[in-house]
Amino acid sequence: MAKYFDVHPENPQARTITQVADSIRAGALVVYPTDSCFALGCQLGSRDGIDRIRSIRRLDDRHHFTLVCQNFAQLGQFVQVDNDVFRAIKASTPGSYTFILPATREVPRKLLHPKKKTVGVRIPDHVVAQALLAELGEPLLSSTLLLPDEEEPMTQGWEIKERLDHSVDAVIDSGDCGTEPTTVIDFSSGEAEIVRKGAGDVSRFE
Repeated sequence: MAKYFDVHPENPQARTITQVADSIRAGALVVYPTDSCFALGCQLGSRDGIDRIRSIRRLDDRHHFTLVCQNFAQLGQFVQVDNDVFRAIKASTPGSYTFILPATREVPRKLLHPKKKTVGVRIPDHVVAQALLAELGEPLLSSTLLLPDEEEPMTQGWEIKERLDHSVDAVIDSGDCGTEPTTVIDFSSGEAEIVRKGAGDVSRFE
């Protein structure tokens, strides 16, 4: 059964955040809130976590996983960013955007798009997600919690706990999340290509 953590949305309890981070380091797959909607997250190098996310969401090998980063310095360790792209991303973070970029060697091969060798990255504007990332000290390998055959993500932590009780190890609930996933911008060619219009304003990339 999944552990359920009720976390304050503005002042997340440090002991709880530490407990969740420790479980992620030990291989746990968790559900956590972001500034767009709930996400599935595990440690960067967790093969079991990747396989479980693929199973829950029924994803194929072309799916872009996302590295959810605490800040720009961390993001820069895992993707290649030239000056023009840097400025464009910097102006939009933290926020509800996912950027697809060429990956560095720091990214495990299993996470890369098989042909493009790219990966998604984002910096969330969410107090609880940021607290967890700060405690973890590395990105969270993540994917939007959108179940197969459903049009919108779930917004209630208790509902997620009931539905995924035997599929995940923990659910962090800090109140309702939105139903709109991130806006996805592909910068892998050097130019902005809008892959998905979501919670982030796309006008600056059009």
